[in-house]
Amino acid sequence: MNTMDAVNHKNPYNLVVLDMAGTTVADGGLVEQAFNAAAERLGEDPATMIDYVRATMGESKISVFRHLLGGDEARAQQANLAFEEAYGALVDGGRIAPIPGAAEAIAALQEQGRTVVLTTGFARVTQDAILDALGWRDLVGLTLCPADAGGRGRPFPDMVLAAFLRTGAVDDVRQIAVAGDTSYDMLSGVRSGAGIVAGVLTGAHDEPAFKEHGATHVLASVAELPALIRESEVRESEVKESEVRESDA
Repeated sequence: MNTMDAVNHKNPYNLVVLDMAGTTVADGGLVEQAFNAAAERLGEDPATMIDYVRATMGESKISVFRHLLGGDEARAQQANLAFEEAYGALVDGGRIAPIPGAAEAIAALQEQGRTVVLTTGFARVTQDAILDALGWRDLVGLTLCPADAGGRGRPFPDMVLAAFLRTGAVDDVRQIAVAGDTSYDMLSGVRSGAGIVAGVLTGAHDEPAFKEHGATHVLASVAELPALIRESEVRESEVKESEVRESDA
């Protein structure tokens, strides 16, 4: 068994759960634009909502509207539909692109033998529109939205745990690596028990927000993730080997 095989055997982060907008997908602020359009359609003032929208980036959008509209489920559903329609129109207009190096990072992770799952706080119809616009339908074997995990999006850990259960890629939640661009991505990863919870600086939130919400690492972009995981495996393997030597001494 060579050194890298030994590392992967001892501590394989073989399930990688990645956020989409802001982490693997650059949308240039389309979320805020779509929220503004939805608010205006309902006769609401977007300016009164935008701070909360920014603070809760990464959360399931229907949950955000439920809060903003005081729990009025009918209006929340109406607003969510308006948001999805507005965002979908912007996507169809060619307003999104991959984060530089994202597709290559996903390919590298898969070449390392890891299972990659893409997650989002959007509805399935919007997630599929994004995948189609980027030509990413076949990029990974599994994509998840809140409805695929019982209806709760971030900051709940449900999508990460759904990836764990559906793929069977690892035996322990501590062998999961999570990456995202929002505080809620960090909370979701921490609550799932993931061993690596990495914030990326290509989207909504910054390093202090990531650290406050439990990030284990902060990266310039998802392009750095394959190397981070490899380095973490090597470092943790060396620590374990050192502990074994000390116990045998």
